[in-house]
Amino acid sequence: MTLQDALDALASRAEPGRAEQMAAYHKVPRRYLGAPNPATNELTTGWRRTLSLSQRIDLASALWQTDIFEARVAAGKLLTQARIRPDQDVWALITSWLPDFDSWAIADHAMTAGQKRLTADPSRIDEIESWTKSDSFRIRRAALVISLPFTKQNHPKPHELEVRERVLGWAAGYVDDTEWFIQKAVAWWLRDLSKHDAARVQYFLDEHGERMKSFAREEAARLL
Repeated sequence: MTLQDALDALASRAEPGRAEQMAAYHKVPRRYLGAPNPATNELTTGWRRTLSLSQRIDLASALWQTDIFEARVAAGKLLTQARIRPDQDVWALITSWLPDFDSWAIADHAMTAGQKRLTADPSRIDEIESWTKSDSFRIRRAALVISLPFTKQNHPKPHELEVRERVLGWAAGYVDDTEWFIQKAVAWWLRDLSKHDAARVQYFLDEHGERMKSFAREEAARLL
């Protein structure tokens, strides 16, 4: 499959008026085709089944470089797979996208692919920690999004608990960040963790909650 084939397939799923709505909603100047997310998901699922790993990496890279909204979303979806061996080239491509993050929706799709690679190799948390010191709030936010799988264990293994505590340390360092997207990401991480370890979230809020924005504190505690 060529890049043009992929773009034509995405464009063929466009809905009238949707591109204009997406541009107004996301507020980032780029081309929007107007294809809904379920259609992009359906297409990329088929591509994952028929393309080799090297072909998917090449196509994902090419799609990303177009800077078209649906193409960048599709790039992330192409690489969202639990079992990929070896996966170093996939990880390298995903992390190469970080400086381009200018849209939470695109970043989240890329980081969803990254979540699979982190859970496959938790030692990558060392590299991710460097993101927390980035000048870009979008990259700092990505460190929390990519580590979300570690909120989901009721009985975490020792290495999972170690990652969880490490990320909570990052979150504690983020509570004084006034950027809305950072506060929202902290709240998201804590809310998801509260489903599996409410006591740990309550402890975090007791320690740091007063310094969080009120909306973030309320969202973090919503399921407690």
